[in-house]
Formats: sequence, structure tokens, C-alpha cells
Amino acid sequence: MSTNSTDQFFENPVIGHPQGLFVLFFTEMWERFSYYGMRALLIMFFTASITDGGWGWPEEYAYAIFGTYVSLVYLSTLLGGYFADKKIGYRWAVVVGALLMTLGHACMAVETPFFIYTGLTLLVFGSGFFKPNMTSIISEMYKDRPQKKDGAYTIFYMGVNAGAFVGILLCGYFGERVGWEWGFGIAGIFMLFGLLQFWFAQDIFGKIGLKPIKNEAVVLQEGEDTQLNPFTKFELLLIVVASALGLSWILNDPVSKISEGAYDLFRFELFGLAGSHVVIITAIILFVLLLVIRIPKYARVTRDRMLAVVFFAFVTIFFWAIFEQAPGSLTIFARDYTDRVLEGNAGLIFKIVDALITIVPLSVITWVLIKLFSKTFGKYSLSNIFLALSFVIVWSLALYRLYDKLTQDAAEVDASWFGILNSLFIIILAPLFSKWWESKYNPNANMKYAIGMGLLGIGMAFVAIGSAGIPPGAKTASVSIIWLILVYLFHTMGELCISPVALSYVSKLVPGRMIAMMFGVWYLAVAIGMKLAGVFGEASTSIAKTEGLSYFFWLLTAVAVGLGVLSAALYPVIKKLMHGVR
Repeated sequence: MSTNSTDQFFENPVIGHPQGLFVLFFTEMWERFSYYGMRALLIMFFTASITDGGWGWPEEYAYAIFGTYVSLVYLSTLLGGYFADKKIGYRWAVVVGALLMTLGHACMAVETPFFIYTGLTLLVFGSGFFKPNMTSIISEMYKDRPQKKDGAYTIFYMGVNAGAFVGILLCGYFGERVGWEWGFGIAGIFMLFGLLQFWFAQDIFGKIGLKPIKNEAVVLQEGEDTQLNPFTKFELLLIVVASALGLSWILNDPVSKISEGAYDLFRFELFGLAGSHVVIITAIILFVLLLVIRIPKYARVTRDRMLAVVFFAFVTIFFWAIFEQAPGSLTIFARDYTDRVLEGNAGLIFKIVDALITIVPLSVITWVLIKLFSKTFGKYSLSNIFLALSFVIVWSLALYRLYDKLTQDAAEVDASWFGILNSLFIIILAPLFSKWWESKYNPNANMKYAIGMGLLGIGMAFVAIGSAGIPPGAKTASVSIIWLILVYLFHTMGELCISPVALSYVSKLVPGRMIAMMFGVWYLAVAIGMKLAGVFGEASTSIAKTEGLSYFFWLLTAVAVGLGVLSAALYPVIKKLMHGVR
């Protein structure tokens, strides 16, 4: 009787899945803890007054560096993916990424300019090595059991959201209440634990990810190109020039603003446009020219499907630009314009809810941890000891936070607390959306994008309505927290319509030999959206002074709803371009 090369992983499983999946679960959990925990504090730290331990920056500076940071995180995945595929393998890429992020958080905790900038740089490259390669290990582990892969990714992404949830909860609290260095430092401690538990348990993955493996031959599907279509020298030149201009603009943007023009690579004007505008517009024109030259060279089916991918990528840019207002303008709104002190029954209800959403998820994750211990402690005891120690610390910090919150006379909601709602709503709603996608009412790709952008717009409409009474130029206000809760509810539903299915459509629409390139294009679109999120955040500051915050949120509502309507209207066209792919 023949056996598959991955049968070993399914011997003595945990909750029906390989033990290695849960090693990845906890490694990813601590990485997401560190990333989202730090990210929740970044803009608040930069804009907090010097007396409050921050840097006292104008909001425009903070948004500029935030946009550049999150954009580079996604761009760096192209570099990390290349080194993992060609040079060092998935496993070493995860180790290198985790180590770089640990060092990055340690630098952030020092809080001096040199160490903050060094820390952000290390975090960018660390995420690039770490982020794309965890899922690659899962894919290899389940390659002979594709029917179980959906369940594996569901469990894995529960770890993603659990890490984000706990990270924002604890880093946010300690950063805002105790000291910024505590928030940044805690993120690094748990990243270190994630690294150690992965390192000492890596033999659990067998030979997966040890060294790069050449890609197997790809079977062509009907209608696809029958021969390779290499890039010409001119096309490669367009790629290099457009990439160099775009990357230089992304880096120059915060540097020129923070230095107030002292360090500006593009200190010139052309046709009345500032040099920075000329550079980014040129980069966009060159990239569009590349698409115009390149796409018609493919066979009709491939060409049409690539056009569909380009459309979805275009919408994705604006989805993330609006969605990522969460750690930016929405967090500033929570801090400065929201009534976060709840008294009486409202305060009591919040304390009970806050306690439940802290204890219940941690209890469930601890139960999973115990299940893993029962299977792996004897063979991977050192890994399990580090994992157990990390949970002892996280429970201690969580209970300390709860004690402090419960003993206060009134319930004071941290500005960063609202960020946990996204992960909480995903955990609650993801099974419902999964059932929807599996039913006969499963929408096509266009309608998922239309629904997702519509929900995104509705979320922004709620905060636009809630902020309607804030006059232009106001520094503070006391808007009800219900508006922000509704924002995160609808934005999460929008995310569930777009984010989980996006890469799936890319993999279905392009030939197998082009997937790596098109994933690169897709991550480029996400990176542009992340940078645009910072640009939108900068705009919120100036618009709030002249027109009011409500006007800014209504503008984002209009963009989201408009793109949702466009997606629905173009359904017949995109359906034809997809040639039967659903």
C-alpha cells in the first residue's frame, strides 16, 4: 500500500490536524501580536505630547511615516518570498524574519529617533521574510490532502486574529496607561517567544522548507499560452524605472515632511507641480504603459483574465486605503473626539463585556495549547516550555489589566481598544460568511467586491454621521462610542467579502507559471493602498480644519460606495473576461 510523502504529519493529530499546524498557529499568533500591538500605538506615540512621553509631532508627519511603514511591509514580502524560494527555504526565512522583528521591537522600546527608525526598518524586513512563508509551509504540509486545507487555513487564521486581538488589547493598554516603551517592549517579548517555540520544534515539519525546491512543471489549461513570453529589455527598463521612482517617493515622503524640506530628494517643480508629485505620477504612467504593452501579448484567455485581475487590484487599492484608517484617522478620532469615559450602567456593562472578551478567547487558545502539549511535550519539551511561559506572562498581563479596569470607578475605554473589534468580529462572523460562500447564494467575484465596498462605505457613513456635530477646527469632542463600534462591524464584514477571496481569484485567473509574478503585482496593489491610507490620513487633518471631520468621512464613504456600484455595474464585462472562472 503506497503512502503519501505527508502522511507522517497526520499521525497522532491534534484536533484532527497535524501537530505542526499548531506550532505555526502559535508562531503566527505571537507575530501578529507584535505587529498589531505595535501598529496600534505608532501614530498615537508620534502625536502624543512630549509631556505624555510622545514626540509631539503634527498628525501629518505621523500619517506619512505610518503609510510608508505599512506599505514597505507588503513590498518587502517580494524580497522575503524570493529569498525563501531561491536561496534559504521557508523555514530559515521564518527564523530570520522573527529574529529581525524581535530586534526591531527591542529598538522601538528605546524610543530615541535612531532606535525608532532602526526598529521600523528591522520590522519591515522581518515582516517581509516572515509573512509569506508561514502559509507556504502549511501548503506543503497539506499538498496530499487538499480537502483538509480549508480547515487548516481556518485554524491558522484564527491564530492570526487571536494574536491581533490580544496584541492590541495588551500593547494598547500598557502603551497608553503605563508607558509607550512598555507597549513596544511587550510586543518584542512575545515575538521572541514565538521565535523560540518555532526554533525548538522545527523538526516537526520533517523536510518541509529546509531548502528551495525547483518548481514542478505546470500543466497548461485550455486557452492559455503554449510558450513562454519573456519580458523585453524595454519592458524590464520600465519595471526598473517605475519601481525606483515609486520606492524613492515612498521613502522620500515622510523624510521630506519630517525634516521640513531639509532632506528632500525632489526639491523641484515641473509645469507648476511639486517634484514629489511629478515623480509619483511618472511612476504610475510608466506602470500603466507597461500593462498596455505587456497584456496584449498574451493569448486571448490569459489576456482577458489578467485584465480582470487588474480591475480587482485597482479596487483593492482603495479598499485598503479606506480600511486602514483604523490605526490612523479612526484611532485619532477615538482618542480626541470620542467620549471614552462610561459611568453608571454603561460603565458596568462595558466592564463585564471587556472581561468576557478578554478571558474567553484566552481560555479557548489555552485549551488548544494544552491539546498540543499532550501530543508534543515529550519530543519538543523545550519549545513547549517557552510556549507555556509566554502564556503565563500573557495571562498575568491580561489579569493585571482587568483588575485595573474593574477597580476604577468609571470605565475608561483606551483609544486603541477599538482596534480589537475587527479581530473579534472576524472570529464571530467568519463562520457565517463561510457558510454563505458555500451555499447556492454564493455571489460572484464582482458582487463580493461590490458588497464589500458597499459595507466599507456604510461603516464610514456611520462615523460621518456621528461626527456631524464637530465644528471645523475643533480639537476635542465627545461623540458616542457606538459610532466607532458600528464602523468596525461593517468594515469587518466588508473585509470578509474581499480580503480572504482576493488571492484565491488571482490563483484561479492566471496560469500557474505566472502566479508568482501576479502575486507580486497584487502585493504591490496592497502596498499602494497602504501608502494611500497614510495620504488619506494626512488629508483628514487639513480637511478637518476647513470643512470638518464629517466631510472627510463622507468623502471616503462616496469613494467606497462609488467603487462598489462600479463593481456591480461591470459584472457582465468582468464575467466575460474571467472565461468561466468563479
